[in-house]
Amino acid sequence: MPSREIINLQVGQAGNQVGETFWKMLLAEHGLDYNGAYKGSDPLQLQRVGVYFTEIESGGVQRYVPRSTQIDLEAGVCNRLRSGPIGGLFRPDTYVTGDPGAGNNWAKGFYTEGAELIDSLLDTIRKQGEACDALQGFQLIHSLGGGTGSGMGSLLLSKLREEYPDRMLATFSILPSPKVSETVVEPYNAMLSVHQLLDTSDLTICIDNDALYNITSGTLKIKSPAFPDLNELVAKVMCGVSTSLRFPGQLNGDLRKLGMNLIPFPRLHFLMPSYAPFYSNASQAYQGLSIPELTQALFDRKNLLVACDPRFGRYLTAATIFRGKVASREAEVAVHDLQMRNSQHFVEWIPDNVSVSLVSVPPAGQKLAATALSNSTAVQELFTRTLGAFSAMYKRGAFLHWYTGEGMDPMEFSEAESNTQDLIAEYQQVVLLNRYQEASVADEEEYFEEEE
Repeated sequence: MPSREIINLQVGQAGNQVGETFWKMLLAEHGLDYNGAYKGSDPLQLQRVGVYFTEIESGGVQRYVPRSTQIDLEAGVCNRLRSGPIGGLFRPDTYVTGDPGAGNNWAKGFYTEGAELIDSLLDTIRKQGEACDALQGFQLIHSLGGGTGSGMGSLLLSKLREEYPDRMLATFSILPSPKVSETVVEPYNAMLSVHQLLDTSDLTICIDNDALYNITSGTLKIKSPAFPDLNELVAKVMCGVSTSLRFPGQLNGDLRKLGMNLIPFPRLHFLMPSYAPFYSNASQAYQGLSIPELTQALFDRKNLLVACDPRFGRYLTAATIFRGKVASREAEVAVHDLQMRNSQHFVEWIPDNVSVSLVSVPPAGQKLAATALSNSTAVQELFTRTLGAFSAMYKRGAFLHWYTGEGMDPMEFSEAESNTQDLIAEYQQVVLLNRYQEASVADEEEYFEEEE
């Protein structure tokens, strides 16, 4: 069976830095060195390596080259990647960079600087797509706070949606947080991006700087976390999510199956990832992990990569992916028990709404690990928070001239605002629907008791 290929796109500074960590982890898991040559010993490592890598032969040596495009509107980050430890891994023609940069301005990434670069970028992606046997879709890594990741990322998604209407578009979107703010216009860039993601993406895995800081400083006990520490957490989740695509498991997963099981309504495609186990290097030697503990940790707020509280929402669906020597019965029983104990947090009208996949290959350097993607109405907290910051500035027209100066219509801001308000309302409706059903069931039971 041919591998169903995925093309990776990393846009902007955050996208490229997270992407670099992600590729390093992939190389370790598939037993490849930094030049893409195979050095592993487990035949499972190469069985489905074609999902992310193209196999080539040069000078009688077999190498695996990432199917990836590195994109930025300024060349600095890509040049650093190119001259870094894994710079020789990527094909030289897959770096697409502009000149002046987007200056944290969404409109520059979407309308002016990004638009100049988009045609040559689509050509590069088309070449990679044509070399695939069965292209499954694209994954985009970007942050929504800056100009390139948000503006150029949104533009790229809308073009891909036109050119490849039947392929999956999954995004790993890093949302800005007021605690870890780099620039003052982050709420503008984030809202304009969410407005686009609602229509163009099939699966958006939300990652939140706030939660990443809490995990690195609170759980991992890193005194002053730097970006490489945060990027490692994101890369772990990305490797976890893609495990069932990259290794043979009991249930072969792919992006389409993930989306099919996780997204009940097309607009509600914003997923919250969690990962377990997280612990500091010092306490690693004292940790014994059972499957029920791992399952419990996946649904614990401390292990979520989004700063919101799942207890204030309802889980519509969730997918759990266990890695390592795990018995299928044990994992299913653990997940079922957790659901029974916390049944008030799961909607009743989707039966069996937590799926379980098992992959026997654990992450490099670990015996057991698990990743979960959950579609919970609690994710609205994230949008409410960003919308609050957006509205405070937009009411006064602050910083708008930077955007309108790039030829952008101010109406787009109010459209983005109302689209996000609608999204929050849709999440609230789903919760209300559930309460209404519970009430009607209770009324019905009362009625029958009175009849008796």
